[in-house]
Amino acid sequence: MRKNKIFIACDTTNIKKIKEIIKYTKTDKLEIGYKFGLEFLNSKNGRKFISSIKNKILFGDYKISDIPNTCLSTIKAVKDLKFNYITIHTNCGLDALKATKKVAGKVKLIGVTTLTSLDNKSLKEIGFNGDINKVVLKQAKLASRANLDAIVCSPKEVKLVKKVFKKEIITPGIRFNSKLNDQKRVLTPKQAYKNGSDWLVIGRPITKGNIEKNIKKLIDHLSQ
Repeated sequence: MRKNKIFIACDTTNIKKIKEIIKYTKTDKLEIGYKFGLEFLNSKNGRKFISSIKNKILFGDYKISDIPNTCLSTIKAVKDLKFNYITIHTNCGLDALKATKKVAGKVKLIGVTTLTSLDNKSLKEIGFNGDINKVVLKQAKLASRANLDAIVCSPKEVKLVKKVFKKEIITPGIRFNSKLNDQKRVLTPKQAYKNGSDWLVIGRPITKGNIEKNIKKLIDHLSQ
C-alpha cells in the first residue's frame, strides 16, 4: 500500500527546533520530507545545517522569481546542497522556467502558482483580471510547457490543475480545523488527498506543540 506523502514545513531559524522536528516526525506510516523556506535558507547557519542532513527528502522553498539568467544561476549556486525539490514562481514566464529546468539536473523543479494566502480580492489588488481558478490554470499550463517536475497549488485547485499538469502536485494550505491563520484557501489532509494531491505541506499543525502527538493525530485522521 502506498504511503501518504508529507512535507513538514520547518519554518524557524532555530536549529535545535528543526532537529526536534526531524527526530519526532520519524514514522513508518508516512513518507516524510522536510521543507525549508526563505526564513531558514537565509539564516546564518542555514546552509551549513542543510548540507549536514543525510538520507532525507529535502525541499528548498526558494520560490525563485527573476529574469531567466538569475533563475538558472540560483539553481547552480545551491546545487551543492543536494535538494530533491526546489521551487520557482511560474510568474517568471516560460523562458525563465525552461532555462532553469535545463540546468536543474536531478533536482525536481516545482512551479509555484498563486499563493494560498491570496484570494480573488488579493489578485485584483495586484492587477490580475481573472479569478484564481483561471490564473492557476494558466500557470499550470506554463509549468507543463516548461516540463517542470511538480507544481504547488492550493488543495482546492488540484482537480483543475490535473487537467493540464500530469506530474506531482504539492499542496500547502492544509489544516485539521477551521483556523486559517494566514492562509485563505485551505482543506483538511483527507480532503486534499481525495482531490488528488501527491504531497501535502504541513507546518504549524505538526510543529507547534507536541510534535509526536500531532503526527499521531495526522495518521489517525488519514486512517478514519
